Amino acid sequence: MSNFTLPKLPYAYDALEPQIAAKITEIHYTKHHQTYVNNLNAAYQKISTAIQQNDVKGQIELQQAIRFNGGGHINHSLFWENLAPADSDAVKGGTELKKKINEQYGSFDQFKDKFIGLLLGIQGSGWGWLVKNNESNNLELYSSPNQDPVPSKYTPLIGIDFWEHAYYIQYYNNKGEYAKKIFDVLNWETAEKRWKGEYELKL
Repeated sequence: MSNFTLPKLPYAYDALEPQIAAKITEIHYTKHHQTYVNNLNAAYQKISTAIQQNDVKGQIELQQAIRFNGGGHINHSLFWENLAPADSDAVKGGTELKKKINEQYGSFDQFKDKFIGLLLGIQGSGWGWLVKNNESNNLELYSSPNQDPVPSKYTPLIGIDFWEHAYYIQYYNNKGEYAKKIFDVLNWETAEKRWKGEYELKL
């Protein structure tokens, strides 16, 4: 049975400041993400026992815990890697993907406005994504509720956590400002690798 672990954070807690406060990154990573990992491992252990005991009802009851915590682990593992310090080459990079964005959306600013609009339209908690449609190869903006992972027909390129724990102790209820500021620390080099199929998520 797999034992999932917290991935190594690719930068220091304060590396995303001032856009994302060090305390947010620390709590988000060591508390929230760690909890998803712990709960996912616990659910896997329970479902392993249920399978051994041929407990079908027990297996069914555990599906929601696996979906929620497994999605939380996947989404956050993607999230940490699609962020980088604002002055880094990773933020400035991704020129081929940015060219594709300009072709599809008219300009990067128009794309940014649409992405922010998607985020602000999320009711409750959820995620906003830039994805590649694996059938058409076009880029799409997609939102997912709670911790639902991106469906397999899409490749996630950029994911933005829009749960309150991602911004509240810094931005309070001004989630629009958070949506704008996080664009300053998006890792377009990693996004481009995902777009080209040169990236594999390790859990």
